[in-house]
Amino acid sequence: MELGNSLAHLAAGIGAGLAVMGGAAGIGRLAGAAMEGTARQPQAAGDIRTSMIIAAALIEGVTLFAEVVCILLAVKA
Repeated sequence: MELGNSLAHLAAGIGAGLAVMGGAAGIGRLAGAAMEGTARQPQAAGDIRTSMIIAAALIEGVTLFAEVVCILLAVKA
């Protein structure tokens, strides 16, 4: 029983790490594309920024949900 519990905690840690890395990669690509769009059309910077913040919030929400699922699975085991 102890080995199963340890493996559950290890899997939860790996899952949370992968979720964070995926979210960071997504936000990084999003910010890069927003910077490029702002450089091409400076007059649209406000609209691009607003869209970027909304998309980043959605990515963060999914990442947080994945981390909560990993924690719940680790606590349950």
